Amino acid sequence: MNVAEALALARTFGLPRSDANVLLGALLGRSRTWLLTHDDAPLDAAQQTRWQDWLARRADGIPVAYLTGQHEFHGLLLHVTPDVLDPRPDTETLVDWALEVLNTRPPGAKVVDLGTGSGAIALAIQHRQPDAVVSAVDLSPAALAVAQGNGERLGLRVRWRLGAWFAPLAGEHFDLVVSNPPYIVEGDAHLPALRHEPTLALTSGADGLDAIRQIVADAPAHLQPGGWLLLEHGHDQGPAVAALLDAAGWRGTDRRNDLAGHWRCTGAMRPTG
Repeated sequence: MNVAEALALARTFGLPRSDANVLLGALLGRSRTWLLTHDDAPLDAAQQTRWQDWLARRADGIPVAYLTGQHEFHGLLLHVTPDVLDPRPDTETLVDWALEVLNTRPPGAKVVDLGTGSGAIALAIQHRQPDAVVSAVDLSPAALAVAQGNGERLGLRVRWRLGAWFAPLAGEHFDLVVSNPPYIVEGDAHLPALRHEPTLALTSGADGLDAIRQIVADAPAHLQPGGWLLLEHGHDQGPAVAALLDAAGWRGTDRRNDLAGHWRCTGAMRPTG
């Protein structure tokens, strides 16, 4: 089997060409350009066996990142395992907004990422804003180990904390709180397609907003005056999240759209009083 035949086999499994290129490139340690110009290059027996295994697992819905063990996010190559969500490109919208906020703050601003998973958000912020003091929290020891490993490999010094939301941050105050919490409705029709990703990081109650409600309620006690809370949520949850913030007295409620133009992030400044 050569490169061209391997890609043809991927088509019989129903894989998009983009997925097949990423997987085969990872398998062979080659770029997409190399694959295009070396379609007659052979795969050895071990590579052929692994290729067929990967195709079957990808066809079963296992994310590409779990097969290759890596995913690029905001310019950083992250190690990814089934203990963490596969980082989505839309979440870069949250990072970009966080950087906008930090650009209005003096050096040394304190940031915390709640529910950090692979560490994608926290590490991207630390990478782009080296003078920020970034912390990250996750309830899962396995997820936090992945995040910490990413930080060590990338040489980015984030303060990792184990626990639920603000629980391990008693007495600490921040200039910015960011979170991509679980927000899918329990029993949602899309969940079977996400069955290989950690449920803990996906679902949050009957309307998907339980985690967001808790963060909105607890965040004021951990924000400096003028501090911001930025939240990622489902494409149709923006009005509900904005209403939660407004009802709790948060100020300057604002929004950001994702790459597809959907209302993906909502944020506001700490309420007064």
